[in-house]
Amino acid sequence: MTRYPLCYSLLTALCVGGFCDVANADVSSVVVTATRAAATIGDLPAAIDAIDQATIESGRRQVNLSETLSQVPGVIASERQNYAQDLQLSVRGFGARASFGVRGVRLYADGIPGTMPDGQGQFSHFDLGSAGRIEVLRGPFSALYGNSSGGVLALFTADGLPDQTLGATVMAGSLGTQRYAIKAAGDTGSMNYVIDASHFQTQGVRDHSQAERNLFNSKVRFNLANEGKLTVVANLIATPFVQDPLGLTRDQWLSDATQAGAGAQTYNSRKALDQEQIGMSYSQPLAASTEWQATLYGGHRQTVQFQARPKSTEQRPTDPGGVIDLARGYGGLDVHITQHHTLAGGPLSLTAGVDYDRLDEARRGYLNFNEDNLGVRGELRRDQANKVYDLDEYVQAQWQPTQRWVALLGVRNSLVDISSNDHLLSGAAATSKVRYSATNPVAGLTFHVAPQVDLYGSYGRGFETPTLNDLAYRSTDGSLPGLNVSLQAARSNNAEIGIKAGDATLSSSLAVFQTKTHDELAVASNSSGRSVYQNIGETKRQGAEWSMSAVWSSQWSTHIAYTYLNAVTVTPYRTCVTLPCSPQTIPSGNQLAAVPKSALYAGLTWHTPTPNLAITTELINRSKIYVDDRNSDAAPGYWLFNTSATLHQTFTRWRLSESLRIDNVANRAYVGSVIVNESNQRYFEPAPGRVWSLMVNAQFH
Repeated sequence: MTRYPLCYSLLTALCVGGFCDVANADVSSVVVTATRAAATIGDLPAAIDAIDQATIESGRRQVNLSETLSQVPGVIASERQNYAQDLQLSVRGFGARASFGVRGVRLYADGIPGTMPDGQGQFSHFDLGSAGRIEVLRGPFSALYGNSSGGVLALFTADGLPDQTLGATVMAGSLGTQRYAIKAAGDTGSMNYVIDASHFQTQGVRDHSQAERNLFNSKVRFNLANEGKLTVVANLIATPFVQDPLGLTRDQWLSDATQAGAGAQTYNSRKALDQEQIGMSYSQPLAASTEWQATLYGGHRQTVQFQARPKSTEQRPTDPGGVIDLARGYGGLDVHITQHHTLAGGPLSLTAGVDYDRLDEARRGYLNFNEDNLGVRGELRRDQANKVYDLDEYVQAQWQPTQRWVALLGVRNSLVDISSNDHLLSGAAATSKVRYSATNPVAGLTFHVAPQVDLYGSYGRGFETPTLNDLAYRSTDGSLPGLNVSLQAARSNNAEIGIKAGDATLSSSLAVFQTKTHDELAVASNSSGRSVYQNIGETKRQGAEWSMSAVWSSQWSTHIAYTYLNAVTVTPYRTCVTLPCSPQTIPSGNQLAAVPKSALYAGLTWHTPTPNLAITTELINRSKIYVDDRNSDAAPGYWLFNTSATLHQTFTRWRLSESLRIDNVANRAYVGSVIVNESNQRYFEPAPGRVWSLMVNAQFH
């Protein structure tokens, strides 16, 4: 730092003042998501954050990803308070319009995709109880993961520590919430393993919102001859009983935020889910400068969901029914090889690979009534066999020609093929198919201004295909059968510049970005339980992300993250998303739904070694979010105050910890998430008031 003392001093002053964006670790921290090989954050021309195991576990319930993702700038993870649906997850606005599941963001757990080849993702099987770290990649280099990669979220199961460890966790709290978990881990030299099982249940904050979830996750790594490694990952999830309270209208929310939505109890809206998945990864050095890795995975997911659609609506002959029965078999293979060379006196790493993923879906729809019995499986109304596969080739290169310059280049060629066969139709109308392809290059450059001070810039193209749900309907009355094959893939141009600085004591960085998307997918019409999608002209997302992590002393530390994001339509378009349906024009400049303009996280931790006690206070702010493309209504912004205290004890072979957490200490009434473009204006999903959790963990080794 002595070569540029003024530069570093000014940057540090800005960071302390809060004008920097930082990962949860210093610039020398090692991550793998951006390059598929170990690289330091400071070398990468990309916005990437790593959340460590201590942050995931400390004073947190380890139930939802939203517990920790609020600390990552650019990421909005909103709890719906509805376990029949996943979190509402978006990265720089990508994925915000998803009414269920995750789209626009690539999901991975131990290298196994949680995102299907059509771009629809699920992370209900992500196990926070055994997680070692979470990496979040944002910006242009996300495109190197293929379709629907507005960002990448990757979870990695922790490694077992030397010797053998057996642990148990018990959690209880408000709203009848309970979690029980047991974990075994160890390292025998030739084998490293982690096995974790948990049970979670809650009465829910609203009427008709009970949930139960059982989760099993295991990772076993075998150290083979000649430095080869074989890792086997297996996980199971079962949610046999999850009620769906549905959304509320504004009047319902204001009169009683704890009530269930219209029809939820009458039709007993609910969901059941079972998923089994296994994956294997094998890596082997071929020579001193070459190594290869292959990942093979497969699984099955069964989902049955009972919706609260009126009997009068479903009696129409073309109605698909209010019971959705999905059986999905999926699998894939990724093989890549990495070589290390020297070019012009500087190290050069080249990675080339092929990625194949496949989804076979049996989609059935039934009436949600039988004569006068409501909320039961009735007559079959939909019977489709859908198939999706992608075949991608990618190449990446990282070159450091001098000590101060690092270049990162990549290109990915993607082919996505989608087909559907309707068993209830005959002839040409029974089969429809569509194919999408794209070649997306990315490039970035990092300049080491001084030790621990790095400037970078990057640019790349990305794309997002319609999912099977987007393609499902061509008309709201069912008069046009088959997939909506006229839909095009959305294509984006992404640019980013930034600065990173710091060490383990004070670390900070700043990212400024702009994304222009053409042929963005939006709702054309929404009626009778069907959403028909269309391509619109252009949208633009631009903003800045900054945060700061500082250890001020042996007792005090802070972390601050702030995001400003202006996500708007550029090209006007027409849509019809409320009942009765009357088309309206969405003008230029409308904000994208469910995307707050600003988001803030500020955490302060006080720690004392004797006794080993840590107390953390958190301040969270979100600005208002619009509920639909028309910007006709909005959920108000809010401020939240949370606090937690954790006490640790260490004995000869025992480690104990007790945690007390209180969320929403001020008991604020607010809306945590919205259902985007809900045709009956039931947009609002209220969050709970003050809630508490008490957790006890014991480990024996």
